[in-house]
Amino acid sequence: MAHKKLHLPSKTCPVCNRPFNWRKKWEKNWDNVIYCSERCKRNKPTPSP
Repeated sequence: MAHKKLHLPSKTCPVCNRPFNWRKKWEKNWDNVIYCSERCKRNKPTPSP
């Protein structure tokens, strides 16, 4: 039997540049997930004026 988690979608976090995989808690809003963690979300770069 094949391991089910081999084919999960993944994205790259723009803050830490690390790949992160789909999680069950992101099931309904995967298209809106940008950051891999709350820490990266808090440390996102601020746009320059």
